[in-house]
Amino acid sequence: MRMDLLARGLKLSHLRLLAALARTGRIGLAAADLGITQPAASRLLAEIGTLTGQPVHRRDGRGIALTEAGQSLAARGARILAELADAGRDLSDSAEGTRGHVALGAVTGPALDRVLPALRTARLALPRVTVEVEVGPSDLLADLLLAARLDFALARVPEGRDPALFDLRPIGPEPVSLVTRAGHALTGRPDLRPEDLLAYDWVMPAPDAILTRSVRARLSALGLPDPPGRLSTSSFLLTLALIRQSNAIAPLATAVARRFAEPGSPYAVLPLDLGLTVAPFALLTRAGAALPPAACRLRDFILSS
Repeated sequence: MRMDLLARGLKLSHLRLLAALARTGRIGLAAADLGITQPAASRLLAEIGTLTGQPVHRRDGRGIALTEAGQSLAARGARILAELADAGRDLSDSAEGTRGHVALGAVTGPALDRVLPALRTARLALPRVTVEVEVGPSDLLADLLLAARLDFALARVPEGRDPALFDLRPIGPEPVSLVTRAGHALTGRPDLRPEDLLAYDWVMPAPDAILTRSVRARLSALGLPDPPGRLSTSSFLLTLALIRQSNAIAPLATAVARRFAEPGSPYAVLPLDLGLTVAPFALLTRAGAALPPAACRLRDFILSS
């Protein structure tokens, strides 16, 4: 018949004493380790023998030696106490934000300009925090945030969404540059004019996307019509492929353009500033939601980057 030690009254104090006796071999030293008196330790030892129904120690000269049963209990007790110590550390780490999982989202520009540097910092400062990043348009990120699949997002409140659903911390506008393939006919034009851009196709997201609407509004403010040829895609990778293999122009967040149009790359930023910007983005969280400690740490890295 299997013995149920918990039902018989085995306590953590019993296991702590046996583990201490296994280390020290003396009842007095074991009691001192546990911060109890020697008579109290002796009573605990007697209780263990009673509830197990067999001796767990024997006198050995001036000290105490554990029997085979005592050694077995002491070894298991030491493992249990180590697991509890690890659990305590885990809880402390979680409370301090040094352990956990963070799911965040970002539109493309802030993903490269802010999230990427923050991830480098977190990799060194928070090695036990795992991070999942979703890059996409604001409407998708807002859906994921409201569904509690993201802790926070660097995005904009989509049109038609109730702003009261979100708590937001404004960060700033997102400047836009015009990117082409390297060697494009317009890249070497020191006298490049805005109207010269209209001789080429443009690659932009869907007509209702905030970037497309911002570009069209800016062109209109400059007295220019929409680009005569416009290729629509929400895929960043397809956008890069299209401009690399054609003479098309793509408006991209300046943070993205800087990283992909470095000297020697297959892309170039046109030497013309149209004054294009997209509405300010913010750090969005669900209204009233408290971020977990690890998410707070990563958020702070992002805001300081």
